[in-house]
Amino acid sequence: MTEPVTRPDAPSVEERRVAPGEWVAAVRAARDEGYGFFDWLSAVDETDAPASDAHTATGDTDGAAQAATGDTDGAPGPGLEVVCHLMDVRHLGGGGLRRLLLRTRVPEGTSLGSVTGVFAGAGWHEREVHEMFGLPVEGFDDGTGMGLRPLLLPDGFEGTPLRKSFQLAARASKPWPGAKEPGEGGGATAKRAPSRRRLLPPGVPDPSWGPRGD
Repeated sequence: MTEPVTRPDAPSVEERRVAPGEWVAAVRAARDEGYGFFDWLSAVDETDAPASDAHTATGDTDGAAQAATGDTDGAPGPGLEVVCHLMDVRHLGGGGLRRLLLRTRVPEGTSLGSVTGVFAGAGWHEREVHEMFGLPVEGFDDGTGMGLRPLLLPDGFEGTPLRKSFQLAARASKPWPGAKEPGEGGGATAKRAPSRRRLLPPGVPDPSWGPRGD
């Protein structure tokens, strides 16, 4: 098995887990710290993740919130894992690139605040997350006034294709309406392909040259 290759000068990635209600504030705070380059924002469907037994069994909502922020050893629980990657590029010349992954777990049926007010470039990313995962994004504003409109899928598409619950349509196998080759298909009514004229090698006389003089 091939070992992964790691560049010795590759910057490490700091990870922070925050509660969904603190998402926008956490992104803004990271920008103010120097992580002013927005790279990407995406999501992963973790709706089938096991719930944290320590908190769900007792109905301890405060404990569940602590698990969501990473303050305890409990798992975040089921939901959509939203991740935002930011970078601090102020000291690129001196090898001081810093990278940050902000994570939050959004429970099923709840929304997440938009960070378009912090990074305008997040608009396309939030539209994709909404379109592909069905995540409601509150306060979305990309300056167009058109809201969370489709980004990649065609008009009229139903469903969220990157959710694990999305059912793929069965592929129907249909016969090819026409023959692949002339005359193919058989049957009494099938027309035979016209025979190709036999070609002679270059320089060999054929009837179009006229009568031969021998």
